[in-house]
Amino acid sequence: MNLWDFFVWLFWFYVLISCIWIFITVIVDVFRDPTLNGWAKALWVVFLVFLPFLAAFIYLIARGRSMGERRLAEAQAARAQSDEYIRTVAGASSSSSSAASEIESGKRLLDSGTITQAEFDALKAKALQNA
Repeated sequence: MNLWDFFVWLFWFYVLISCIWIFITVIVDVFRDPTLNGWAKALWVVFLVFLPFLAAFIYLIARGRSMGERRLAEAQAARAQSDEYIRTVAGASSSSSSAASEIESGKRLLDSGTITQAEFDALKAKALQNA
C-alpha cells in the first residue's frame, strides 16, 4: 500500500463518517420536530432508510432553516437554564456565607462581652432566617 492509497482510503473514511453524522442528525431532528405529526415522521424515516442520500439532501434543503432554528432555540434554552442554576447556587452560597459571617461576627461580639447572650441569639435567628 503506497501513500496515495492511504489518502484515498482516508478520504472515503471521512465521507463515510460524514454521511453517518448527517443521517443521525437528520433522524434526531425529525423526532425532535414538534411541527411534524407521527405520519410525517414515519414517512421521513422510511424515506431515509430506503433512499438515504436523496432523503437527507431533500430534508436539508427543505427543512434546513427550521432545523437550525430549533437547534439555536434548544441551545439558548439550555444556556438560560444553566445561567439560572448558576444564579440560584451562587445566591444560595453567598447568602449562607453571609449568614455564617454574621453569626461569626456576632459570636466575636458575644465573646468580647459587647453583646449579651439574648442579643446574640436574636442576631443568630435573624441571620438564619435571611439565609
